Amino acid sequence: MPKTKVLIAVKTYPALSKKYDELVCTAGFLPDGTWIRIFPIKFRSMDYINQYKKYDWIEIDLLKNEGDIRKESYRPRTIDEVPTILSSVGTQNNWAERKETVLRNVYTNLTQLIEDSRHSKQRPAPTSLAVFKPARIVKFECRPCERQWDAEKLQALKQQSLFEPKGDSVQVVKKLPYTFHYTFEDEAGRQSTLMIEDWEIGALYWNCLRSSDNDERLACEKVRAKYMDEFTTQKDLYFFLGTRLTEHVKNYPNPFSIIGVFCPKKDELVKISGKPKSAGQLELF
Repeated sequence: MPKTKVLIAVKTYPALSKKYDELVCTAGFLPDGTWIRIFPIKFRSMDYINQYKKYDWIEIDLLKNEGDIRKESYRPRTIDEVPTILSSVGTQNNWAERKETVLRNVYTNLTQLIEDSRHSKQRPAPTSLAVFKPARIVKFECRPCERQWDAEKLQALKQQSLFEPKGDSVQVVKKLPYTFHYTFEDEAGRQSTLMIEDWEIGALYWNCLRSSDNDERLACEKVRAKYMDEFTTQKDLYFFLGTRLTEHVKNYPNPFSIIGVFCPKKDELVKISGKPKSAGQLELF
């Protein structure tokens, strides 16, 4: 069977799993613009040269995840499957090539998206990934949360020797002490608050903390300045929305969270600048 070609658009912040190790949920687009989810992937245990970035085209040997009702959900043929990185899609001409794949099907009504996600005997393969365009961003929040990983999961990982050795110690990805949330309205005025689970916002927080002399309040203010002030005034902001399996199976009132953002510059700002920005000038982090 041929391998599957995927344009990576989503990498969530690593989570701990008793069964699989420290995992990253990856999602992206097939060449025809349809979504695909790849889980589980032991991303940080891959050699650095194989660690794909967002908007890399990769090839990987996938099978449908038969234990997952969501139609987009696939799994690597083996847990140690290593993808082949083919090429990278840059940000030239205000993300024109990325837009061509990403913006083929955009939701603007959250109620409609949630309806399309409902599963039943009549709809056995519901929608669980989507590009969504908010009509208005109301606020952005950093909320304190548990500062340590679940002790039971940590112990399970230690017993499986799944940590990366660092000298005489072992390390697992740091637990974020905050969760990040957007409150927004859709085209019908429906207001919702969803958590952001993207790896980039976690990496941004740690970078801001280092540049703020470990002042968490200041680090959160810097994250807010990026995601609220900059993104809502300078960027044409879209959300990548995805569901968690447990909540989806139970048909929660809203099973979605924000698993990524897509944010080219607003077209009017590009026109004012007089010329397209180069790829390096528009990188987020």
